[in-house]
Amino acid sequence: MTPASPAAHLAEPDPLALARIWYGFMTARVTIALAILVWHGALLALGQAVSPWLLLFCSGYLASALTLRLTGRPSHSEQPAKRFWIGTVGVDALVFSTLQLMQSGGSVNYSPLLGLPVLLAAVLGRRAIALGTAAGMTLLLLLLDIWKLYTRQAGDEAALFMQSGLTGMGYFVAAFLVNQLAARLEREEQLAQRSQQDAQLQTRVNELVIETLTDGVLVVDASGSTRAANPAARLLLGTDSRQGLAPLQLGSQPGWQALLALAQKTFAEDNPQQADIRIQHTGRSPRRVRVRTRMTEAIEGQTDSLCVMFLHDLREMEARLRTEKMAAMGRMSAAVAHEIRNPLAAITQANALLEEELSDPAQQRLTTMVRHNAQRLAKIVDEVLEIARVPVRSGLHSAPLQIKLDEAVDSICRDWLQQDPARRKVQVVLGTLGLPVDFDPDHLRRVLVNLLDNALRYESGQVGAVQVGTRLLPSRQSSLLVWSDGPPMEHTVEQHLFEPFFSSESRSSGLGLYICRELCERHRASIGYQRTSRERGGLAVQGNEFFVQFRPPKPSTLVARPFDIQPV
Repeated sequence: MTPASPAAHLAEPDPLALARIWYGFMTARVTIALAILVWHGALLALGQAVSPWLLLFCSGYLASALTLRLTGRPSHSEQPAKRFWIGTVGVDALVFSTLQLMQSGGSVNYSPLLGLPVLLAAVLGRRAIALGTAAGMTLLLLLLDIWKLYTRQAGDEAALFMQSGLTGMGYFVAAFLVNQLAARLEREEQLAQRSQQDAQLQTRVNELVIETLTDGVLVVDASGSTRAANPAARLLLGTDSRQGLAPLQLGSQPGWQALLALAQKTFAEDNPQQADIRIQHTGRSPRRVRVRTRMTEAIEGQTDSLCVMFLHDLREMEARLRTEKMAAMGRMSAAVAHEIRNPLAAITQANALLEEELSDPAQQRLTTMVRHNAQRLAKIVDEVLEIARVPVRSGLHSAPLQIKLDEAVDSICRDWLQQDPARRKVQVVLGTLGLPVDFDPDHLRRVLVNLLDNALRYESGQVGAVQVGTRLLPSRQSSLLVWSDGPPMEHTVEQHLFEPFFSSESRSSGLGLYICRELCERHRASIGYQRTSRERGGLAVQGNEFFVQFRPPKPSTLVARPFDIQPV
C-alpha cells in the first residue's frame, strides 16, 4: 500500500518505478529493525543488562517491518493513505522514540533515526504530508528533550533545545527539498514515458506503412548486410517473404551484386545514388528495378551510418504508364476498328462475287491477293477489338477455372501438329505431375498456339528445333516453356517484346505477344523471355525461350500421375 503521489494532478507514474522506491524504503526499515535487534542481542551476549521487554519490542518491530515488506503492495489510490502512514511513519516514530526513552545510560542516541519517516513521507507523500511529518518528528524531539530534563539525563537545557530546534529545521528543509525533487523526477518520468509511448506508436505506424508498401525498402550497412527488408523488397530479391526477420547478405547471391555495388558506392561517396539495375533470379528472367539510395545520419554514440535503398519494379511503373496510354488508345482503336469492319466486309463480299465471275488466271490471282489482305485486315481488327474487351485485373472470376496443365498442353500440341506435316519435328516433354493450374482452357490454347507460331517462324528446321515442355519448380509452381533454336534477339527488340503494335516484321500486327501477356495477367500468371540453352542430340544449343509461370496450386489439390510425350 502506498499513498497518493506528490504530483497527483499529473498522470499516474510508472508502476515499476513506484514499486522500486516503495520496496526500497520497506527494505531499509527491515534493515534498521534487524540492526537494532542484533545490537541489543550483542549487548545481552556481552553481559550487559538489557531488558527482555526491549528485545521483545525490537523483535515486534522487525516482524512488523518484514510483514509489510513481504505482503504489502504499492498502489496509486488515495484510500489506503491513512493506513499506510500509520503502519510506516506512525510505527517508526513510535518505535524510535520509545527506544530513545528506554535506552539506558545515554549510550545510544536513536533520535537521528527519526529522519527516516521524514524522507519516506517526502518521497512518497504530498508536500503537506511531508511537512506535517517533519513537524511531528520535531515535536517528538522536543518531547524527548523535555523527558531528558525531567529525568535529569541532560544538564544544559538551552543547548539541548537549540540542538533539537536545528534538527527540526533540518527536517523541514529536507522534507521540502526532497519532496520537490521527487515531484520533479516524477514529472520528468511521466514526460519520458509519454514520449516513449509516442515513439513506439510512431514506430508501429512506420512499420505498418513500410510493410504495406508496394515498393521495396532495404536498410543496408557498410558490410552489405540488411538491417531491415519489407516484403516487397524480399519479393523483388526473390527470397521467401515469410523469413522476414532473417538478415540478407547482398554479397551471397550473384544476382544481387549490382545492389551491393550501388550500396558501396553510396557509402564511398556519401551521396544519394540512383540507377536501373537487373536482378537475376535463378531459373527466372531478370527483373529490372530502379533503385534510389539515401544515407542516414549517424546517431550520437554510433559511428556507422546506414544506407536506405528504395526499389521500384520497372515493370509495374511501365505497366501503369502503359495502362494509361492503352486506355486512350483502346477507345480510339475500338472506334476505328468498328469503322473499318463495315467497309472491309463489303470489300470481302464484292471480291467473292468477282471470283465467281472471273475465269482469267491473272485476274483470279488479283482477287486472291485481295482476299488474303482482307483476311489479314480482319484479323488485325479482331485483335484490336479483343484488346478493347480485355477486362481489368480486378475483374477476375471468384472461382477460377482449373485445368490439368499436362493434359491441356498435350491436347493443344496434338491439334497444332496435325495442321501441318512440317511441324512433326517439334518435341514435347511434360512433367508437372498432373497438377492443375488456374487458367481458362481457351486462353491457354491461344497463348500456346501464338508462342508455337512465333517459335516455328524462326527455327532452323532440324529435329528438336522447337521444344515444348512443362516443369514443376521446388515451390510446386508449374511452368510452361516454348524453346526454339532461332538467332538471338536484338536488345531493342527484347525490351519491347510484349508491347502492343511492336513487331520486328512489317507483316505482323505486333499484338500477339501483348494479348498473351494480358491473358496471363488476367489469371495472375506471368510470361517472360530468356536466352537459354537446351540439349539437342547430345549437345547444348542456345535458343530463345518463352515461359509462362502459373500460380502455385492450393495445398488440397490432388496430385495425379506424371506422363511424358515423346518427340513426334
